[in-house]
Amino acid sequence: MEFPLAIIMQWMADFLLPLTRISAMLMVMVGIGVRTVPTRIKAALAVMVTLVVIPVLPPAEFTNLFSFEMVLVVLQQTLIGVAMGFASVLMLNTFVMAGQLLAMQSGLGFATMIDPTNGQNVPAVGQFYLILATLLFWTYDGHLIMVKMLVLSFTTIPIDGNWWHVANFREVAVWGGWLFATALVLSLAPLTAMLITSISFGVMTRAAPQLNIFSIGFPFTLMMGLIIIWATMGNFVVQFDFQWHKMLELMCKLTACSP
Repeated sequence: MEFPLAIIMQWMADFLLPLTRISAMLMVMVGIGVRTVPTRIKAALAVMVTLVVIPVLPPAEFTNLFSFEMVLVVLQQTLIGVAMGFASVLMLNTFVMAGQLLAMQSGLGFATMIDPTNGQNVPAVGQFYLILATLLFWTYDGHLIMVKMLVLSFTTIPIDGNWWHVANFREVAVWGGWLFATALVLSLAPLTAMLITSISFGVMTRAAPQLNIFSIGFPFTLMMGLIIIWATMGNFVVQFDFQWHKMLELMCKLTACSP
């Protein structure tokens, strides 16, 4: 049995080029792209996903694998996958930032722990919010939806050698602004409550300076911080749902898919 060179090149293009886009997203996305997951596991998962979705993918229109243009095509597929995975990372970092803002204002920032995602010390409140957001991400089947949208992107953004539209890079940059906006909205109510608590202690100290209210102010602030976190926990799911839909809208813009 003989196989012409054109057929062999087509087979290689149908496997290697989708593998580049899929592996780029899996190396960055939430839950799978963290440092605690071994690289071999990520690579094996990328190969397995590629083998599963190849039958439903359109044939690659670019088959000139041994050329300089191939370098540009691989770079393009990597950028598409990284952009889609980076959207999920920004979504979860929204809640990490909200937890850090709340921890610093309530005095809970003294309690820190190692973040397994980036290996840095972060406030325990931010890590707690990160764990909750990650659990909600898995509950929403976020990993399956991202893989589905990645598969659909091969139809809307075929592998034909044409460059990705430059406007998509601006969409990713604008999406980063929602990180700060949502983090501020999520922490606005707790921060306002902590501000009122601090003003109350200031008024009591001014009215009765001999009582030395500030000697008990710090532990009371810590207790109020924990109570406020518990009282505003219902807003966490609302903001996560909002941020989740914004992320889906971004991925639809990046891949030109229908929301």
